[in-house]
Formats: sequence, C-alpha cells, structure tokens
Amino acid sequence: MKKTVTKREIAKRVAKEVGEKLPLTEKIVSTLFTTLRQIMAEANPEIRIEIRDFGVFEVKTTKAKPKARNPKTGEIVYVPPRRKTHFKPGKLLKEELKKPLQ
Repeated sequence: MKKTVTKREIAKRVAKEVGEKLPLTEKIVSTLFTTLRQIMAEANPEIRIEIRDFGVFEVKTTKAKPKARNPKTGEIVYVPPRRKTHFKPGKLLKEELKKPLQ
C-alpha cells in the first residue's frame, strides 16, 4: 500500500528543519500550495512554474477530440480542448529516484 504524505506532515518536517513553530510553518506551507494552485488556475492557457533543484509544474492545453467514443454506450462524442497539469522532475530529484531499491 502507498504511503500518503499530507500537507500537515510536510509542515512538521519544515518546522523541524528550520527550527520554527508548527503553526507558522503550517501557514507558510498552506500559503505556498494555495499560491501555486492559483497561478496554475489563472494560466491562460499555458504556464510553466520552475522550481530549481526540484522540478517544473506546467499547465498544458489538450487538443479537441471530435470523434471520441463513450466506452459504455459506444456513442461518438465531442471532447472540447481543456487544460491539464504536468510535472517534470528536476535533475536532483531524478538522480535520487534512479537509485536502486533496497
């Protein structure tokens, strides 16, 4: 089963790392994620958020699909273009993830 890491657990780690009290780091971590979400939601239509040594968050536009098929009914439907998110890990993160499992 996958381990889930919550925003609160991230704030606890940050608090421990920087030696600050948990309520302050919770507010900072929450504000960071809210700001990232707002920037991505405001993208018109695409945007790229680069965080050095971590990775790149992108909002990309998908193409319209005029002949998509509903798998349940087999009916042909039109799917309009929309925006989707994409994350590309940075060099340091990629190197860490390439290490063999033990």
